[in-house]
Amino acid sequence: MGIVEEAHNIRVLGSGERIVVLAHGFGTDQSVWKHLVPHLVDDHRVILFDNMGAGTTNPDYFDFDRYSTLEGYAYDLLAILEELGVASCIFVGHSVSAIVGALASIARPDLFSKLITISASPRYLNDVDYYGGFEQEDLDQLFEAMRENYKAWCSGFAPLAVGGDMDSVAVQEFSRTLFNIRPDIALSVAQTIFQSDFRQVLRLVTVPCHILQSSKDLAVPVVVSEYLHRNLGGESIAEVMPSDGHLPQLSSPDVVIPVLLRHIRHDIAA
Repeated sequence: MGIVEEAHNIRVLGSGERIVVLAHGFGTDQSVWKHLVPHLVDDHRVILFDNMGAGTTNPDYFDFDRYSTLEGYAYDLLAILEELGVASCIFVGHSVSAIVGALASIARPDLFSKLITISASPRYLNDVDYYGGFEQEDLDQLFEAMRENYKAWCSGFAPLAVGGDMDSVAVQEFSRTLFNIRPDIALSVAQTIFQSDFRQVLRLVTVPCHILQSSKDLAVPVVVSEYLHRNLGGESIAEVMPSDGHLPQLSSPDVVIPVLLRHIRHDIAA
């Protein structure tokens, strides 16, 4: 096993000509795809990996400078595809990984037949003529809470992010993966994500993009999915799902998995 495979806990499952790459968001790891993977492995090769900094990765490999921008993660993604000899894939990116996939596709559009995004946002801060959902004061309070008592912050943030029942399995699962991250790494990653602004590069994304969004999401308002749809450089389609929360593939699998499978299996109609 190469250093890239080991560092990212890469797993390749299933068989088939089409390759699907599943990339998780902040606070989770590849286990967030557990409801989707069984539906894909019979007719797709499925690549799973953990983003550097996830609780399942070696914290010694986390380079604070490299990951102070999302480009660091995009370089990792391209390295993973190269390591595995992937010539073309369907990329499914959740939350921050949706933007990471978009950045990678700008550099190497030939490697991506399409992008499928879940709960994606190019900017979380409100701006003139743009509603991202957060004011700077909101983010400063979030970062301060993470600094003061990370475990308490996890306990409060998890049910807000997941939505629905506070005692649900999905909330417990997200709490677990969130708490597994080393606190200083979690704070650094959160700051990188929430302070980022990729609106200006959206027009450079030419790969077809399927934008999936929960109707109710603490982190990403529905209008953001519409903004992506209007501003991406290539073909795109947006679908708002009747799901609650920022991790709908974990919290509402009965609703979300059929939608995901449809977008994986079918391209945007001409």
